Amino acid sequence: MNPEGFALFDTAIGACGIAWGARGIVGVQLPEAGEGATRSRMQRRFAQVPEVVPPATVQAACDAIRALLEGAPRDLAEIVLDYQGVPDFHRRVYEIARRIVPGHTRSYGEIAAELGDKGLSRAVGQALGHNPFAPVVPCHRVLAAGGKPGGFSAHGGATAKLRMLMIEGARPPSDTAPLF
Repeated sequence: MNPEGFALFDTAIGACGIAWGARGIVGVQLPEAGEGATRSRMQRRFAQVPEVVPPATVQAACDAIRALLEGAPRDLAEIVLDYQGVPDFHRRVYEIARRIVPGHTRSYGEIAAELGDKGLSRAVGQALGHNPFAPVVPCHRVLAAGGKPGGFSAHGGATAKLRMLMIEGARPPSDTAPLF
């Protein structure tokens, strides 16, 4: 991973950050407590990388993320991610999570089963907790057993996760308690 630059961009939930390189997006940052905190987080994550105006392809990714966070049914599949340096297991989890369409959810256990072992549920949760691409990799769409929100490593924790799901109009699986 060789980041070329990073930028902040406004969304309905606050200032997000994005970093890119020649092979695609290397990181996305959901909002911190404020724009300054988001900028500081990006500067820590991508030390020595300048904050610059994004090229057209990155600006298109920012626009797509902004639309998703305003409630547009965008899956963000067109955004190319640079998985260099991402462990193989995490990459496999992220690729499965990227197939969850807006307004829908899956459980950690369902993703673990798709990986071939339902016992990997905790490892799936840990991989999503290290997701460097949220919301392009929509870890907010992955719930704990029984439709419970589970953890969320972004600022605001589970409340932020539920807010993002509410923006998308997500509904819980039919056999679980309501999400909201």
